[in-house]
Amino acid sequence: MKLSKLTVFFVLFSLFVFNAGSVNAATPSQKQIEQFKKLPKAQQEILAKRYGIDLNSAASQSKSMGNVNQEEKSILPREEESESLDESENKYKPKQEELEPFGYQIFAGEPMTFMPTELAAVPDSYQVGVGDSVKINLYGKTSGEYIVEIDREGRLAIPELTPIHVVGLTFKELKDLIGEKISQEMIGVKAFISMGQLSPMRVMIVGESYKPGSYTVSPLATVTHALFVSGGVRENGSLRKIQVKRAGKLITTLDLYDLLLFGDSSKDIVLKPGDVVFIPPATKKIKIKGAVNREAVFELKESDSKENIEAMFGGFQANANKEKVVVSRYNPDGRRVTLNFNFEQPSSYYPLNGDEILVNAKSTRYQNTVTVVGAVTQPGHYEWKEGVRIGDIFQSPREDFLSIADYSYSLIIREVGFSGDIDVLQFSLQDVLEGKANDIELQSNDAVVVFSRYQFKEEENQLLDNFAYSKEQLKLRENIKLWEEYERQNFLLYIGVEEEEKEEEKKRPSIYSEIEQSQDDVDSEDYAVFSREKLLAPILAKLKQQATPKSPVKLFSIEGQVKFPGTYPLSQHAGLSEAILAGGGLLESALVSKVEVTRLVYEGEKQVEHVAINGENELQAPKLALQSKDTVNIFPKPNWQERVQVKILGEVKFPGTYTISRGETLESVIQRVGGFSEFAHKEGSIFTRESVKRKEATHLQRLTEELRRNIITSSFQKNTTANNSLSYADMDKILKDLSNVEALGRLIIDFNKESTMALQLEDGDALYIPALQESVSVIGEVNVAATHIYDSRKSIEDYIQASGGLKKKADDERIYVIKANGSVYVPNSGSWFAVNSGVNDLSPGDTIVVPLDAHYLDNLTLWSTATQIVYQLGLAAASIASLSK
Repeated sequence: MKLSKLTVFFVLFSLFVFNAGSVNAATPSQKQIEQFKKLPKAQQEILAKRYGIDLNSAASQSKSMGNVNQEEKSILPREEESESLDESENKYKPKQEELEPFGYQIFAGEPMTFMPTELAAVPDSYQVGVGDSVKINLYGKTSGEYIVEIDREGRLAIPELTPIHVVGLTFKELKDLIGEKISQEMIGVKAFISMGQLSPMRVMIVGESYKPGSYTVSPLATVTHALFVSGGVRENGSLRKIQVKRAGKLITTLDLYDLLLFGDSSKDIVLKPGDVVFIPPATKKIKIKGAVNREAVFELKESDSKENIEAMFGGFQANANKEKVVVSRYNPDGRRVTLNFNFEQPSSYYPLNGDEILVNAKSTRYQNTVTVVGAVTQPGHYEWKEGVRIGDIFQSPREDFLSIADYSYSLIIREVGFSGDIDVLQFSLQDVLEGKANDIELQSNDAVVVFSRYQFKEEENQLLDNFAYSKEQLKLRENIKLWEEYERQNFLLYIGVEEEEKEEEKKRPSIYSEIEQSQDDVDSEDYAVFSREKLLAPILAKLKQQATPKSPVKLFSIEGQVKFPGTYPLSQHAGLSEAILAGGGLLESALVSKVEVTRLVYEGEKQVEHVAINGENELQAPKLALQSKDTVNIFPKPNWQERVQVKILGEVKFPGTYTISRGETLESVIQRVGGFSEFAHKEGSIFTRESVKRKEATHLQRLTEELRRNIITSSFQKNTTANNSLSYADMDKILKDLSNVEALGRLIIDFNKESTMALQLEDGDALYIPALQESVSVIGEVNVAATHIYDSRKSIEDYIQASGGLKKKADDERIYVIKANGSVYVPNSGSWFAVNSGVNDLSPGDTIVVPLDAHYLDNLTLWSTATQIVYQLGLAAASIASLSK
């Protein structure tokens, strides 16, 4: 392959510049550099190989040619090796993390083929040699600046002075010699001497070097500099036995661990021309991992002991189990064996080649502590000592407890056995602090749980809002919020139960908006942080988990007239008093004299046994001992109801809300309100009841769902045509309207019957007495829905004709009348859908309903029923609304 003269000239010129050490050397122009870059890759490689040019180094050098004073890098990063096919295939497979050999990365670099610029100061001990330049500045009688070079004979020729022999002198001796010579031969002139360009030297780096070979380095280079220049040490090379040989003799042995671990560079000597740096292979290595400060693969010397190894890995971490250090090593047969060593004892372990040391961490669980959680001002861990009691931890109720704390019911969770099982002790903080009960002696690792006397966040927050006036009290509120993030997790870990994340249940629209939710429907987020519901959940789960056939689950339940009915841990010697305190105390309605305990008895098969006890006697002289799965039932007092109220509105003498007794009748209340006014329309009275309202809501919900299924079924029928099908938008609107209908809970009454007057009232009952109505309404499928003046001579047909007659879609065979009292009858058949008053004629306040023909709705017979319900409820609601205005 022939190259142009310009190309050869440029390559030779670049070679000269790249290898020249003088700062004053010529620099190729940017145009020449760009021309060289345009050469084909093959020509560049041929020229580089012929003239010994490293292309990577040349490229790096060319980037800095624009500024000759720019500091050049002494070492470049190693080139990443391309991935093999097997490595690329396994790239995304899980890999076991391997330990890195210690100390090798610091020297890992790409070797340099030219001497880098050294800007370091020349020490006084430096021995000058052939090729070094000396800079001499004269001042005084004569001034001038000279840069002279030591020739091959070792002489330094200063202008106007006789040459002097300087090779072998130190820099300090050179300065003294030149200064003395100038002062003797040039009277009145003084000199300032400094070193100029130093002559590079070549050293050999052999053995387990990254790239062994001969390298040009600065005459100030040390052993570590030589390692950097050659790219560092291979992973199988020794960092602790690096030898420097000069003329075949061993000058020194460098242990790089002294430098890397202790910063000792005393053995890092300055090299001389011709020196050989030899890196032998490493013969002894060990692996150290676990609870140590530095995990790595370390190289050992024969003299290394346990103390030297501890210095290598930087000592143990605070949680290290130094008494049981696991060592895996090869036995004389070449097989792996595992041994345990106590590193607390001196000289207990001697390292061998191939050892793998694993330092395990000790248990993170606290020892000799008492954990306090719940409604306290300072939750956390306290020191346990022999004889410490509850009174030693809680000394001041005002300072130690939050204002929401329940002083009657607290628990101690205690570890028993080796399997991590727990036992529960129940106590009253108030009794302990007042000295009414024996103070409980605590054991190591006990957990004291203090509950809130509130079950829901709303109640708890209301109390805290009322009392949180100072910064200290506001801080206590903040402690409650932070408790879930810190203290709860520690408590769950302590008893060995993990908290399961519950998915939020999706709430679908319902018409039960006015029906009270039961406690089972309450969202877990609504419970107070320190409530029984939240704090007891992991304890109950742990007790269920540890139950066995020989050790039944230690749980009991209390139901009925207590503040917090539910399931609770069964403590030792628990009786009725402990059960009542666990349930938050008795309600005012509780019948203490009669308590029933339901107990499961297994005698061949499961049986239920009911034990009736006198609670008053039991509380004074306890005899009952609760057993596993007992249920304590606290009954209410007979005929007890805190407040029973009914509402009487409309045409009575004294309308309003009245408190009644259980069993009081409607007749009694009518007498209390002074009877009816002269304008009362008793036949149009509307009576509503909450229990009936709930039943109607259920019926409406079921009707809507059934209607929706019927529509879906009919939409797939083959004989359905576009002429008799209702559009999707219309069906959807009707379904939504039906779903939004609010249940009224109307109970049809007739004041002319004795059964109505003898009706026993319930809490929430309401009676609406409208004024006299001299009208009849016509609604539904008529041309004009209207209300007409009542005329006893007119029939149903007459009123319909007065409203414009029937529409095309009217169902003339299903016309019905809603009487003023809410009863319904069909004139054609005489059958009743409600109470039959025996009167088939129209009366004032009646409503004539003309329903839609169901044949126009894909023969869905449910539409007629739905229409009747909607009309009936709408009419009653309209009547009530008119009364309240």
